[in-house]
Amino acid sequence: MAAQSGSMPEVGKRAPAFTLPGHRGGKVQLTKLKGRPVVLYFYPKDDTPGCTVEAEAFRDAMTELEAAGAVVLGVGPDGVASHRKFAEKYRLDFELLADEQHKVAEKYGVWVEKNLYGRKYMGVQRATFLIGPTGKVACVWPKVKPKGHAQEVLEALGAL
Repeated sequence: MAAQSGSMPEVGKRAPAFTLPGHRGGKVQLTKLKGRPVVLYFYPKDDTPGCTVEAEAFRDAMTELEAAGAVVLGVGPDGVASHRKFAEKYRLDFELLADEQHKVAEKYGVWVEKNLYGRKYMGVQRATFLIGPTGKVACVWPKVKPKGHAQEVLEALGAL
């Protein structure tokens, strides 16, 4: 069993930097997005019910999110090919990042022990971080309920 990840970055603290491969090809580097708010959401698995609801909600809110200047990044432990299939199937118009070694999930404190029907395993806890234009964490949703979440993020963006 892998070690429990660190704690989540707190509001007001600098967001941990990372570079990850995106499903569109190429790498995405957090530091290169400075000057824009970033919606960084972690999800457990491509093409599963909750993750699909959440991804579709962000997709459907994209016009408003972009109007607020935000970049949306989904981070999951699946590989680039899986992310590409997921994005194509649901017409997701934002980047999905492959965190196969869960290094970024660990940095953000969302690589946790889970329990499913008595079986313990390590996995990604559904969480979202709103990173302000200066690179500092502006808002944290530690245990996201997929339904209605995109709306909460939009409201927080409006308050930035």
